[in-house]
Amino acid sequence: MEITIEPWKELVIHEVLELKFDDWITQVIATARSAGGGIPTIFWAGGIAFHFSTFPDTETIVQEKLKGKIHYSSVTFAIKEKFERQVIREGGAVNFTDVSHNDIFSKLAEKLKTGSKFKA
Repeated sequence: MEITIEPWKELVIHEVLELKFDDWITQVIATARSAGGGIPTIFWAGGIAFHFSTFPDTETIVQEKLKGKIHYSSVTFAIKEKFERQVIREGGAVNFTDVSHNDIFSKLAEKLKTGSKFKA
C-alpha cells in the first residue's frame, strides 16, 4: 500500500475584512448572545486573531480541492499580538485557539499582518 501526503497548493480568499480588535470582540459577543449564548471561539496565529468562512462542498469546490486549491469566501481578522486563551468583556467572553502550529494558518496570519491597516 502506498501512502501519499499531498499538501494544499493554494489558498484563495475572496473577501478580507479587518476590524479593530476591541470592536470585533464586542461584535462577536453581541452576535453570540443574540444567537442564544455560548462562548464563541476565534483562531489565533502570529499576532493575528481571525475567523474564516468556506463555501459549501459543491461539485466545483470539491474539484478545486482535489487540485489542491482551498477557497475561503471570507476572512475576518484583527491584530492581537499576544495570545490569550480567553478575553472577557462586558456581556460575555471569547475563547481563542492557538493554531500557529498549522503551516497554512501561520502563512495566512503573515499575509494578513503584512496588509493590515492597523499594524501594531
